[in-house]
Amino acid sequence: MTDSAPRIEVTIAAPVDTVWQALRDKETIRHWHGWDYDGLDDEIELIYFTEVEEDTGARTLHLHGGDPISLEKDGDGTRVTLTRAPRGTNPDWDAYYTEITEGWITFLHQLKFAIERQPGAARRTLFFAGSNESGLDLAAELGLPEGPTVETTLLGEHVKGEVWFRSEHQLGVTVDAWGDGLLVVSSIGPAGDKPEGSAMAVLSTYGLDDARHAEIKQRWSPWWAQRFPSDEALPSEVD
Repeated sequence: MTDSAPRIEVTIAAPVDTVWQALRDKETIRHWHGWDYDGLDDEIELIYFTEVEEDTGARTLHLHGGDPISLEKDGDGTRVTLTRAPRGTNPDWDAYYTEITEGWITFLHQLKFAIERQPGAARRTLFFAGSNESGLDLAAELGLPEGPTVETTLLGEHVKGEVWFRSEHQLGVTVDAWGDGLLVVSSIGPAGDKPEGSAMAVLSTYGLDDARHAEIKQRWSPWWAQRFPSDEALPSEVD
């Protein structure tokens, strides 16, 4: 028996051809998919180009693993829809089904951000992940407000921005102090299939020099380790 397949939709203020190019050009995909780490290029190759069924005319992709993506004109913009393959389609991946679904929510909103706010710009990211046995609300721990605008002190740094998206478990906010960057946070308390819970943050920055980037990392790393410990080396720690 399979569960109903989740659908993830974003509408991007750009023509269909522009969004399609962002899904088919490897260098452009690096500007929005996931985060920086040594295996990013291999991950992009696996997800978007290995055993992928592509229909350029219909603007559809059936990705490795069975998740179809479709692009449709929506007014002056483009509606991007990803439909997850039902649970049970690939038993080897069922244990990670929720994590993959949450990952796609993050990635599609990062795609929208890259096209609308930072077209063609290279990013630098930091990534943090860990357990969440106490069921902490990461957005609340960071002091991120509920409203559509953001002006707060973020781990000692005054920032302004706006809510970019909100889902059941995730919050994305723009951050002016990161070169008009994007912060995506997610937190899920202990559950049956993940009794230790989980928390995640992706910090996408633009135009920051090495010293500024390192300063952000130095502030975030100890704060994160105290609240959301991880036994694994994080991609953000790979230099």
